[in-house]
Amino acid sequence: MNVPLLDLKAQFRDIRKEVMAAVEAVCEDQGFILGPRVVELEQAIAKYVGCSHAIGCASGSDALLLSLMAAGVRPGDEVITVPFTFFATVSSITRLGAKPVFVDIRPDLFNLDPTRIEKMVTPRTKAIIPVHLFGQCAEMEAINEIAHRKKIPVIEDAAQAIGASRRGVKAGVLGDTGCFSFFPSKNLGGFGDGGLVTTNDRTLNDALAMLRVHGSRTRYVHEQVGINSRLDALQAAVLTVKLKHLDRWTEGRRRNAVTYERLFADAKLLDGVTLPKTEMGNFHVFNQFTIRAQKRDELKVFLKEKNVGTEIYYPIPMHLQNCFKELGYQKGSFPVSERAAEQALSLPIYAELTDEQLTYVVDSIKTFYRSH
Repeated sequence: MNVPLLDLKAQFRDIRKEVMAAVEAVCEDQGFILGPRVVELEQAIAKYVGCSHAIGCASGSDALLLSLMAAGVRPGDEVITVPFTFFATVSSITRLGAKPVFVDIRPDLFNLDPTRIEKMVTPRTKAIIPVHLFGQCAEMEAINEIAHRKKIPVIEDAAQAIGASRRGVKAGVLGDTGCFSFFPSKNLGGFGDGGLVTTNDRTLNDALAMLRVHGSRTRYVHEQVGINSRLDALQAAVLTVKLKHLDRWTEGRRRNAVTYERLFADAKLLDGVTLPKTEMGNFHVFNQFTIRAQKRDELKVFLKEKNVGTEIYYPIPMHLQNCFKELGYQKGSFPVSERAAEQALSLPIYAELTDEQLTYVVDSIKTFYRSH
């Protein structure tokens, strides 16, 4: 049996006619940058998330960068975030000349530990970026309490969490801005790069709209030095079609997560595996189903031989990346993140998986631990 980590062809087969009709309509119009189709997507996602404004941009990375720019982050400022995340969370900070200040994650989850935030706040702290990693929201009540008391903006890195919620409130409206990615592997993925920022703040919305077009509201008149980060109409057209199916795909992922939990419980020899935990009050959308595994690297090799796709998110935490060595962190600075980097392994979870494929994945893991 073959179980790829992600099978976008299976998803596309189901919606091919809808998507191709939308793409052909854009080709007929020949309007490819921003325009009415981008506005349509922005309005649809604002309604879906439950916010007042949404601004499409070129990527999830740019969504973070634009949010920091709109928040007024400048060289020498500090931004608090986690070291266990994708590179863009941190690079968006350093691109502005600001300094990332890392806070470790919770040992039972993969998200920021809010009990560690306050002691890292200084007069130079200009933003906090919690990451809703793998599709589950961070503890936003505790994070926001500190941020509001200290008057620090909160920028949600919700790149992996569209549709996720915490206590009934969706990712993207839990902070001052929410940053989404439409990279093809995401739960809502385009046919290339794309991103979006959500907010309930009209002033922030206006700033974001200006900054994504070279800092301009009127053509050739530039109020600030912005960037070129406009969402393509082709991507917007594809995403508008896909958004209609997102909740169905999310339920498929959640159903597969429940099946995994049952299969792992039945496989009693799996002492080497810790399943992902969903915190009470969270609606997890499982952009990844990430286990913690003893002998993780050996297990990954074994599963590849069994034609089971896996991925390690993320093998080197940000504080140990060579490009950030000037920050002065060492191995041991953030032990929980480092342990996660050594143990995390993501398994196939996409909605089109069959129960037979899920059973094969767990049986293969069971075989590995029996022999080790």
